[in-house]
Amino acid sequence: MVTTYVQPPDLRPRREGRFVKMSNKVVVETSARHVHLTAEQVETLFGKGHKLTVKKMLSQPGQFACEEKVDVVGPKNTIRNVSVLGPERKAAQVEVSLTDARTLGIAAPVRESGDIADTPGVKLVGPAGELTLAQGVIAAKRHIHLTPDEAAAFGLGDAAEFGVKDKDVVSVKLNNPERALTFGDVVVRVSPSYALAMHIDTDESNAACAFGEVYGEIRKK
Repeated sequence: MVTTYVQPPDLRPRREGRFVKMSNKVVVETSARHVHLTAEQVETLFGKGHKLTVKKMLSQPGQFACEEKVDVVGPKNTIRNVSVLGPERKAAQVEVSLTDARTLGIAAPVRESGDIADTPGVKLVGPAGELTLAQGVIAAKRHIHLTPDEAAAFGLGDAAEFGVKDKDVVSVKLNNPERALTFGDVVVRVSPSYALAMHIDTDESNAACAFGEVYGEIRKK
């Protein structure tokens, strides 16, 4: 079957250069292992009154990689110097690949961000202290961030009347010449606070040779 690409209407980008005006196309970013912390946990690990230090801004507005790093200690092994992402959250979350989880000796479930009920915990060690999380370790379910306008503009299939909405599940095809691959079970996440991007973990990135600037084609499941 031949897929006809339909140009979506012109939209004002939320951030210059982030909106890719190619029908069904999305930039694919690799999200390596990282930790989200509460303000209280930041002080426990890095010292009283400590504030997270911005190292670089990330693609999602207001999100940033920090200078701060922690060691993640599991039942079997320790993964050192894991990046902390900011800003602080209401609950801690440790996002790892399934390979990382096996290294740690943890059975991390595949979950959407924020869905940490009944997940395993882990010990975090910082320069000023340590703490043990009762829960919060997940392998993040692959997903796409879009604004409402971007979601409505995406034409899927052979016609443009289709759009996507929050919590839809789609497939994304990466036409990499070394390892072309279609990812299924990709969750669509729609919010005015997002910027257009698909996030996969390092296991998924390696499987698809998704290195450098990579784009995928969103398809209906």
